[in-house]
Amino acid sequence: MGQIPDSNEKDVNIAVEAAKKAFKNWSITSPEERFKVLNRIAELIEVHLPELALAETNDNGKPLWLSKKVDIPRASANFRFFATGIMHFATESHSMEDKAVNYTLRQPIGVVGCISPWNLPLYLFTWKIAPALAAGNCVIAKPSEVTPVTAFLLAKICREAGLPDGVLNIIHGTGTNTGEAIVKHPDIKAISFTGSTRAGERIASLAAPKFKKLSLELGGKNPNIIFADCDWEKMMKTTMQSSFSNQGEICLCGSRILIEETVYEKFKAEFIERTKALTVGDPLDENSKQGAIVSKVHFDKIMRCIDTAKQEGGKILCGGSAVQPEGRCANGYFIQPTVMEGLGPNCQTNTEEIFGPVVTLQSFKTEEEALQLANATQYGLAATIWTQDISKANRMAAKVESGIVWINCWLLRDLRTPFGGMKNSGVGREGGWEALRFFTEAKNVCIEL
Repeated sequence: MGQIPDSNEKDVNIAVEAAKKAFKNWSITSPEERFKVLNRIAELIEVHLPELALAETNDNGKPLWLSKKVDIPRASANFRFFATGIMHFATESHSMEDKAVNYTLRQPIGVVGCISPWNLPLYLFTWKIAPALAAGNCVIAKPSEVTPVTAFLLAKICREAGLPDGVLNIIHGTGTNTGEAIVKHPDIKAISFTGSTRAGERIASLAAPKFKKLSLELGGKNPNIIFADCDWEKMMKTTMQSSFSNQGEICLCGSRILIEETVYEKFKAEFIERTKALTVGDPLDENSKQGAIVSKVHFDKIMRCIDTAKQEGGKILCGGSAVQPEGRCANGYFIQPTVMEGLGPNCQTNTEEIFGPVVTLQSFKTEEEALQLANATQYGLAATIWTQDISKANRMAAKVESGIVWINCWLLRDLRTPFGGMKNSGVGREGGWEALRFFTEAKNVCIEL
């Protein structure tokens, strides 16, 4: 397709100097002016949707219909949401009776770093950039080197929208080279990162001695808890989506499906039947429900995980093999949607993130057992609970160790709500006021009366 720069510390230094220069003016622009520019970016993303969607699909491997329906519209929504949000971002005041009045200033941090992953390239890239710019910061942004094309196209859109030079600086390169140079730079005061827990650990170790603000949205090994009293048809349809959407390459996918014992066999039979019916093939074919794995490296990792599951005693119920389509994708990296059972909660397959079209089935008898299985992992990003009993749903939601809990739905997102995980799934929250607070510094001003 093309080549991108493998940027180094020198390139990062140049970008930071440009950002520092631009910050002097961008930080004092009114919220109304920032709204106009960011909303124009949102509009232009919509105008260029066909081009962006095709680029995303060719770069990532996801079906084109998915890029058109989800990824690119969400990128536009991210800019529009925070463009509007900054117009309503308010601070607090506190009266000390007749003694004093305190008020809080929320001021932009300065130059911030945003590093995003390859699974939802423009979707997550804009999720970080938009609030940072809306709050008045200048941004050093690195997309994944695996999927850089839509970030490049976004740069053109930002120029067309009138974003001043130096306000957004997009740098391409590897994590170990470019990413670490961004994290280490003394003038980059905050880092927002989405990616693997392993990479998050490395970033935290580099940033901590420099006392940078950190927002880390990391891995997940999410439970999908299915009770017998659920809305069966809705649950089946949504569970298929939460298992295999985007080739399972979403940190929110429900990779551990926990089913109440009384309906386990019924669920297994129907789920396998539906999984076998999924069409895996050319991402440009509108009939393909699942496209290509993002890279050879990740393809090999998923296949190794499937082999590990077999060695641990897992029984493959369907899938488990590579797919070789005909035509232009004959040499592509495709994997059958894979379902397995017979593995306990403490095995590697059920505790480590696979990040592919692979799910396991486990049964439970009671709410307590379901909670034990759900919480038997180092991760705590998302969980889905299926039941028509609202009291049971509330009890489970309160006790599941997860930053996000969906009840009778999945991936239903209100951008105003806090997004992030517990345990090894990350630090901090994104979305709504949480994101704008992260990208600002709070200053208390006390006036004696």
